Amino acid sequence: MDDTATPRGASDPGAGATGSTGADADGRRGAARAVRAARPTLVAVARAAGVAPSTASLAFSGTGPVSDETRARVLAAAAELGYDGPDPRARSLRRGRSGVIGVVMDDRLSDAFRDPVNVLTLDGIAEVAGEAGASLLLVRSPLDDERGAGPLVDAPMDAVVLVGCNVRVDPAVAVLRRRGIPVVAIEADDIEGAVPIQLDNREGSRRAAAFLRDLGHESVTVVTLPLDASHHRGPMSAERFAAGAAHTTMERLRGVRGVYPDAVAIEAGGSSVEEGRIAGDLLFGPGGTRPTAVVAQSDLLAVGVISAALEAGLRVPEDVSVVGFDGIRVDDSLLHRSPIRQLTTLVQPFVQKGQAAARAALAMLEGASPQGASFRSELRVGDTTGPPRAS
Repeated sequence: MDDTATPRGASDPGAGATGSTGADADGRRGAARAVRAARPTLVAVARAAGVAPSTASLAFSGTGPVSDETRARVLAAAAELGYDGPDPRARSLRRGRSGVIGVVMDDRLSDAFRDPVNVLTLDGIAEVAGEAGASLLLVRSPLDDERGAGPLVDAPMDAVVLVGCNVRVDPAVAVLRRRGIPVVAIEADDIEGAVPIQLDNREGSRRAAAFLRDLGHESVTVVTLPLDASHHRGPMSAERFAAGAAHTTMERLRGVRGVYPDAVAIEAGGSSVEEGRIAGDLLFGPGGTRPTAVVAQSDLLAVGVISAALEAGLRVPEDVSVVGFDGIRVDDSLLHRSPIRQLTTLVQPFVQKGQAAARAALAMLEGASPQGASFRSELRVGDTTGPPRAS
C-alpha cells in the first residue's frame, strides 16, 4: 500500500499509456466506430481512449496534470469520433452562456490528484457534464480569501462546484454570488447561496466507533484529516478543535466522540500514506500512547498507521485495530509482508457525489432551483479490526 493508491475503475489523470499493443489500438478504433452513429459525447471519447471521463475532460480542455501521450490519445479518439467539443445546442439552452462548469479546489492540483477521492469525484462530475455538452475548468483558488481576490473573480465559468472544502468557503461563495454564478459545495458547512452535496460523515464515523466499542475497545485514537489550511501535525488541542474550519474533519471527529467522548485526536498534514506513518510513529514510537484501536479519517492515512504499527513490532489487528474511511483500493508491498488483505473501512460513493454535484450545477444553468443531495457510507469489515488483546 504505497502513496499512490488507485481507485477501482478510475484512471490516473496524469498517467500516460505505457506498454500498449496493436490489439489495444485496434480495440480503441473499434470502440470509436461503434459509437460514431450517435452524436459523440465526452464520455464516449473517454471510453474510446481507454481513460476516465475526468482525464478526457482535462486532456480536451488543455488543463490539469495530463501527460502528453494521454492527451494525444484522447485527441485522437475525439478526432476519430468527430467530437468537436461541447454541443452548441446545449450552449444555446444556457441562454448564451458558454457551458463551462468550474471545479474549484483549495489544494494544489498536484496534491489534489494524488488523492483517489478527488479523482473519482471529478470522474462523476465529468461524466454528467460531458453527457450534457458542458466543459470543465479546473481552478485552484484559496476558498477562504476574505479579500475577494484570485481566480474566482474573473475565471470564465457559468457554474461552480467546490471540491475538497478544508477551509471556510463562505468568502468564495460570496465572490461567486456577486458574479451571479451558481455554486454547488461538496461536503461543506451549509451556506446560504450554495447547493450542498453531503455525506454522512458524522453518522458513518459514529457507526465505525460503535463497531470498535462492540469489539471491546476502550482506548481509541483518531488520526484526522487537516483541520484547516495550516496543515498542522500533532495532537489536536481543544482550542484548535474549537477554531476548526474543515467540515469533513470536524464531522468525522464528532462522530467518533459521540461514542468515545475522550478520544484523543492526532492531526495529519494531509491525506497520504506518509502522513499516516508520521501520525502512527507518534502513537507507536517511544513514548507513544499505543491505543488498542485507531480510527483514521481516510484509507491512505489508515495504511500509513498500519505501516507504523508493523514497524514498531505490533500486529494488526491482534495488537491494534485500524479503521479507515473511503473504500478505495490500496496497493502496497505491505500487503505482501503481512496477512492483511482488506481494510476495515467506511465506503463512500465518490462518483455518485460528483454526478449529483454536476446535475445540480446544470439544473441551475437552466434556471431551476435544485435541492441538495445526501449520501450514506457503508461499513465494510475487513481484516484490520478485531477484539483488543487481553491484558
